[in-house]
Amino acid sequence: MGGLNVLRRNSVELLSGAQREVYILGVRVDNVTYEEMLACLDDFVVSGKPHQVATINPEFVMAARHDPEFRAILNTAALCLPDGVGLLWAGCILGCPLRQRVTGSDGIWRIAELAARRGYRLFLLGAAPGVAEEAARRLCDRYPKLIIAGTYAGSPAVEEEDAIVERVRAARADILLVAYGHPRQEKWLARNLARSGAAVGMGVGGALDFVAGVAVRAPRWMRRLGLEWLYRLWREPWRWRRMLALPQFAGLVLWARLTSKRTNMER
Repeated sequence: MGGLNVLRRNSVELLSGAQREVYILGVRVDNVTYEEMLACLDDFVVSGKPHQVATINPEFVMAARHDPEFRAILNTAALCLPDGVGLLWAGCILGCPLRQRVTGSDGIWRIAELAARRGYRLFLLGAAPGVAEEAARRLCDRYPKLIIAGTYAGSPAVEEEDAIVERVRAARADILLVAYGHPRQEKWLARNLARSGAAVGMGVGGALDFVAGVAVRAPRWMRRLGLEWLYRLWREPWRWRRMLALPQFAGLVLWARLTSKRTNMER
């Protein structure tokens, strides 16, 4: 992964003079906007070399605290996007504000527009059977010039990896979007992106469900207020156990801020 990190540092020169990366509870987050994300992805595809992109939210951060392999993958990824309003809050609390929330759910449309404009080939992997196909249809409806190199539900199971990698390689994909949920999608990409032939591999979680209309996003006003998590909990109450990570995340961020102030006072 050291090679990926070098590529990331080179491409991050595209970013503005703001602090280019921050660490929130030990997990790196790149301080990028949507426009800078697209510029980086464009640069990655042109290079032809494999670049892993992650969409970070508080659940990722909490999972990474207990999973060293997952944390290492995130911290050496080519680009770590600030997905999740909790990260913007944490950045402000910790004195390293992030300029924009860059979500996979909104970003996938922008990536499709970039791919359509530049002629890049997109492969959609993961989600339930039929979801990737419907997502591809809707993306192509909006961007008629978009090239969908392939779609496949598949599975993150190790025994299926060789067949899936061959499928992606045969499709000559430039950008591979993987919807297996964290940390499985990130670990899958860490193991397989380099041999898939794709220049960009990005975990998109439930984004394909949203694009396909299988899942419904929160109203825009709730998203603006940072309440998308509450809407998802109302729509999918079974997620309550996963949502427990949010108050734990907030408590750890506040504790980190408090201990940082104490250390500064004692100097």
